[in-house]
Amino acid sequence: MPKIKMPKSSPSLDMTPMVDLAFLLVTFFMLTATVRVSEPVVVDAPSSTSEKILPDNIMMITVDKTGRAFYNISNSEVRIHTLMRMGEQYKIQFTDEEKKRFGAMTSFGVPMEKLKEYINMDDTQRQKVKSPGIPLDSTNNQLGDWIQFGRIEAAKQAKIEKDKAVSAGKSFEYEPLRFAIKADGKANYVAVQEIIKVFTKKDIYRFNLITNLEQSTEE
Repeated sequence: MPKIKMPKSSPSLDMTPMVDLAFLLVTFFMLTATVRVSEPVVVDAPSSTSEKILPDNIMMITVDKTGRAFYNISNSEVRIHTLMRMGEQYKIQFTDEEKKRFGAMTSFGVPMEKLKEYINMDDTQRQKVKSPGIPLDSTNNQLGDWIQFGRIEAAKQAKIEKDKAVSAGKSFEYEPLRFAIKADGKANYVAVQEIIKVFTKKDIYRFNLITNLEQSTEE
């Protein structure tokens, strides 16, 4: 009796669900991702065994190995309002677009007279600029003004957020502004000491020193 041959058919795989999933993932990452702005200076901080995590609400002064000072404050709204206060102090007007661009920046190290030009550069141009650092001497202590106005505006922003939470019937957990110094391991101690003096002149006596975590040698 002859064998009955079953018709052969090629296996098929419906890729439609896989394609849909891929497009959903791509859309998700496009909508949630933020552009990472490059830092104008990279420092190699000394290492330590501390495992404390950097808080979110922070004002950080970075000191590179040549002693230049760079300023950054984490909250974008606080950054913008601090810029406005500095503009009033130094008689410099900033446009709405410049304020928006400044709010999205990271640290910077240029004096007020060069800040408008620096803000209007794109990220690639800023990387090519040799930032002189923010002045902090006794006759032109711009860094002290940035610190003072930043602290004031951070307190105002915290009150605004608290009032919004209360009016909405929500609880509000206030994270106080922290102050930090991140210095290159090769920076002269005198440069770091000058930053500490600026803090203490503004009655700021508690601040963090940022370090890199040492790698364990244990096996």
